[in-house]
Amino acid sequence: MRFEQKLTAAFGLLASTGMWRSNYAPPLHRLLWKLGAKTPPPHFQGFTANFVSAGVWFGVVWGLSMWFTWWRSHGMSIERAFTGSIFAGVLFGLGMAAYYRYGARKHRIPLWRDFHRADDARI
Repeated sequence: MRFEQKLTAAFGLLASTGMWRSNYAPPLHRLLWKLGAKTPPPHFQGFTANFVSAGVWFGVVWGLSMWFTWWRSHGMSIERAFTGSIFAGVLFGLGMAAYYRYGARKHRIPLWRDFHRADDARI
């Protein structure tokens, strides 16, 4: 099964659970898909993958935003800003990974590698 077909089938499964589309196709993932990345929806990823992806992008974006809007003008050192960004990224990553794992277990969503395994074997 091609990635696009598998993604469409995954959206069908996720939509059938009653989840909002913005929960199973968050903006970052939609952007990645438009750019050609073959990343599964977050509910189909494991805890660690969601922790790393959510934590890294949030830590970088939040840290840069805070640096240019507040921290720099208030004399915060770059080391302290970097530490704060890492801390925020870790907290956000843990929260989002737990949220997606909870939703996946609640709705019995399999990991991406286990989704439609029988269809993958025919190719």
